[in-house]
Amino acid sequence: MSSTVTFNNGVTMPAIGLGVYQTAPEETVNSVQTALELGYRHIDTAAAYLNEREVGEGLRRSGVPRDEVFIETKVWVTEYGYDETLHAFEKSAKKLGVEQLDLLLLHQPLPAKFERTIQTYKALEKLLADGSVRAIGVSNLLPARLDALLAETDIVPAVNQIELHPYNVRAELQAKHAEHGVITQAWSPIGGIRSYNGEAANPLNDATIRAIGEGYGKSNAQVILRWHIQQGRSAIPKSINAARIAENLDVFDFELTNDELARIDALDTGDTLDLETLDPESFGIVIDDA
Repeated sequence: MSSTVTFNNGVTMPAIGLGVYQTAPEETVNSVQTALELGYRHIDTAAAYLNEREVGEGLRRSGVPRDEVFIETKVWVTEYGYDETLHAFEKSAKKLGVEQLDLLLLHQPLPAKFERTIQTYKALEKLLADGSVRAIGVSNLLPARLDALLAETDIVPAVNQIELHPYNVRAELQAKHAEHGVITQAWSPIGGIRSYNGEAANPLNDATIRAIGEGYGKSNAQVILRWHIQQGRSAIPKSINAARIAENLDVFDFELTNDELARIDALDTGDTLDLETLDPESFGIVIDDA
């Protein structure tokens, strides 16, 4: 099973990356450095995470050459608009300490102001044409929103980053991605959002997944990440614990059967977030200048 995924423009990306959502700035440097020293070559961040500078510092401290690391980040909604997005790229690149980004995403749709989402994506198309980014994509777009974006833009997104784990399989959206050649990238790939929301039942303590893992000597997290990889997805698990960071990358020495994959698929319980009613502009996130 390949340890990379290939985009619709030919760019390749390591299938497993380190996510830094809700990682405090003071912890981000160490987690990124640790991950890169352990063999990760893919880091996912976002302007709204307020830790891009620390991701860049972790990269520098690791000593791993820039051209060996795939870096993706996201434009936040308060910086949507054509010119605003071009400036947002400049700020993110400066904070990260890089000249070119490997992947730049729209962080959220704005359902009530979708034209701003379209203009922002057109700015990403300009950045791609200029060589400022190697690939562009979106995050949290549901099927109807993805269709609307495709109807008004020229370049099919390389990626749609969405909540996806065994309790939220998103079959319809994955089918839409397959139809258009869009890579599915999972945020909260091992179901951590269920724990954050105070739900006792979550994939990390699921009995079905545990039983599968026992047959391979693997943890629930490792089984889930293997499930993602074997179905052609990218996943960006988050951790600040060195042992767990290492564990999450140790998923290339076993293979789930078709029956095991189907048993995990069958755990789906439905969406966690209603993205159509979510108003990210109300979050109060302010992106400072670099």
